[in-house]
Amino acid sequence: MKVAIASDHGGLIIRAEIKSLLEELNIEYEDFGCECSTSVDYPDYALPVAEKVANGEFDKGILICGTGIGMSIAANKVKGIRCALVHDTFSAKATRQHNDSNVLAMGERVIGPGLAREIAQVWLGTDYEGGRHQNRIGKITQYEKENV
Repeated sequence: MKVAIASDHGGLIIRAEIKSLLEELNIEYEDFGCECSTSVDYPDYALPVAEKVANGEFDKGILICGTGIGMSIAANKVKGIRCALVHDTFSAKATRQHNDSNVLAMGERVIGPGLAREIAQVWLGTDYEGGRHQNRIGKITQYEKENV
């Protein structure tokens, strides 16, 4: 598995925690920033990660900002991305099993590093179930083909 990760200024602490987790799990990753504590624009970090996941350069993406909301909105503008904003382990598992989410968004002002680590570990370790869920994912994919 290969993971693209990024944050804006509001997600520096959790991004460092998730990078540490990826290293412990021997998961290859690339960090797409940011490296500053001054205010930056989250789309500048969300969109490149989403594009790299969508075009197959990376299997999954992880995005962190203050709330996770901006990152998830931006990432979901990229065709083929199913970015889930998650702040608990139940949702992390469900979004992989049922929605085949390929990008995870979290908010550093909403959760702490310990919970973020647990969420990322569950999300990374959960497989998509397919089956009845595939028809639903197929409808999203079809809509993207016809309208995006």
